[in-house]
Amino acid sequence: MAKPDKVAAVAEIAESFRSSSATVVTQYTGLSVTQLSQLRRALGTSAKYRVAKNTLVKRAAEDAGLEGVEDLFVGPTAIAFVQGEAVDAAKALRDFAKDNNALVIKGGYMDGRALSVDEISKIADLDSREVLLSKAAGAFKAKLSQAAALFQAPASQVARLAAALEEKQRNATGTEAAEAPAES
Repeated sequence: MAKPDKVAAVAEIAESFRSSSATVVTQYTGLSVTQLSQLRRALGTSAKYRVAKNTLVKRAAEDAGLEGVEDLFVGPTAIAFVQGEAVDAAKALRDFAKDNNALVIKGGYMDGRALSVDEISKIADLDSREVLLSKAAGAFKAKLSQAAALFQAPASQVARLAAALEEKQRNATGTEAAEAPAES
């Protein structure tokens, strides 16, 4: 018979799987408590980092309907449950793993499928949502400026043509007056 505290832990982990936009599974062997605290601070509010027993995590993943992640739950396991942008959490984990060789990214889960370590690295290489939105806004602004210039061009051409015709008429009437003989 299952102990109530283990049932509650499985239910909590399963809910974390369901409510997360992505999860990243890591191995943390060799990290001190201080380093784990630094990692949690690096993740900020974008992810919740939890150390858990593999048997509980396997049951929770099954309850949550995750498929293809069973192989990740071997050895000391900690999971980053991403609440915000997966890019920010993946970058934080990748950067921390570069500085601390004891942290190993095993894989993850996002959008209904398991992710490999390479896919998580590619996600970490993406620009953040804010940067992508800024780039899109800049591109839209440039296109709008080009459109405004395109619509303004015919009007300015007509104005230049009218000014040139007016100048030509002034020059033509000035030369006619100069060519006409003065009557005495």
